[in-house]
Amino acid sequence: MSMSKTPDTPSTVALPKSKRGMKGFFAEVKREIKKVNWPTKEETTRLTGVVLTICGLVILILMGLNYIFDFSVSLLENTEFKGF
Repeated sequence: MSMSKTPDTPSTVALPKSKRGMKGFFAEVKREIKKVNWPTKEETTRLTGVVLTICGLVILILMGLNYIFDFSVSLLENTEFKGF
């Protein structure tokens, strides 16, 4: 039984060498940034409102859960419930 040899593969992934250096890198970044479809001011304002509303709802839900768990633990420990 002969085993075929597989070619030696490097243990790390080879990275391409940049021929243009840092100046070429930043020129490419600038070119890619121009391709980005930036949101309008109205869209940004609307989405910021959505995020803040959801954060507020999560805060209220967590406060409610904290109140319920605090009340439950005080009942189990037979201690006085102090609330907020």
